[in-house]
Amino acid sequence: MIKILFRDRYMVFCVKPEGILSQDSENAPNLPDVLREQLGTSYVGTVHRLDREASGVMVYSLDPKITGKLTAAFADKENTVKEYRALLTGVPEDRCGELHDLLYHDAKRNKTYVVDRMRKGVREASLYYEVVSVNDGRALVSVRLFTGRTHQIRAQFASRGLPICGDGRYGGGSGRLMLSSVRISLLHPVTGERVEAVDETAFSSNERRE
Repeated sequence: MIKILFRDRYMVFCVKPEGILSQDSENAPNLPDVLREQLGTSYVGTVHRLDREASGVMVYSLDPKITGKLTAAFADKENTVKEYRALLTGVPEDRCGELHDLLYHDAKRNKTYVVDRMRKGVREASLYYEVVSVNDGRALVSVRLFTGRTHQIRAQFASRGLPICGDGRYGGGSGRLMLSSVRISLLHPVTGERVEAVDETAFSSNERRE
């Protein structure tokens, strides 16, 4: 059973387990299909994505008429908060700060690279991080995204010699990817009211299983 954090007639906030796709797929287990069966609805629309290896809070549309509005609300930098937790293989020099990079995603290799100049396919990326705790030379950080690029958190920290634990693709070693979405807060596309969903246990559970 997928953990449901909030639901109304228009949308649902839930917790994605690691190892399942966040978008529809005919060839692999995916969360929209699971939600359709669990909620007994024929429509679940994807408005954002989360890496297959990652876990945590996601929001889906339950009404095709507001899917576009919900997608826009999720992408609203000023009114939407997307917070993550990540366990790094090292400790950043600064306890908090912003990371700004130019990212290029190679679709064939499914990998994102930090590059030094703007060109076709390159997009600006930025985030804010804060060290929550340090243990055995590894930092648990809280991350707020200002942009939503593919593998953004993974690539930005890895480029600074701080890959996420368990992220073999970016040099973090084997095991479970220690990255989880813990909070999403946005303005309801219909009512205009703020809706927030929090689930820090998703990351805590991953950490215990490491």
